Amino acid sequence: MRTDEIHVPIGADPDIVAARQAARELASRAGFTGTDLTMLATAVSEVARNIVRFASSGEVSIELLDRPRAGIRVVARDTGPGIGDLDRALEDGFSTYNGLGLGLPGSRRLMDEFDITSEPGQGTTVSMTKWIDRKG
Repeated sequence: MRTDEIHVPIGADPDIVAARQAARELASRAGFTGTDLTMLATAVSEVARNIVRFASSGEVSIELLDRPRAGIRVVARDTGPGIGDLDRALEDGFSTYNGLGLGLPGSRRLMDEFDITSEPGQGTTVSMTKWIDRKG
């Protein structure tokens, strides 16, 4: 396994913590600091939690990027029931789990790039990227 890419199987609550910690450690090694580390860890926690809640199992992959610039990409995949209405799922306050409905829309706001694909009965893939801000 390459040291700049980590794959974390997700199936239970402790795996959410493992994914969050793996993302933080890899991002810290890449040069992310403070607020960006917290935003990344929060976004990873949210997408991993969705896997546990809605799909039972899946995987979070975390990869360091150096082109076109330095950053980190997180891809969360599952083979769960999928999301029937993606637009609605990305609205603040929408939840099918009696939650606050901030998971996906919050993750989208915390990251620089966010893409989600889902097919009912096939599963969901969320791809998120955070770029290192090298200003100052």
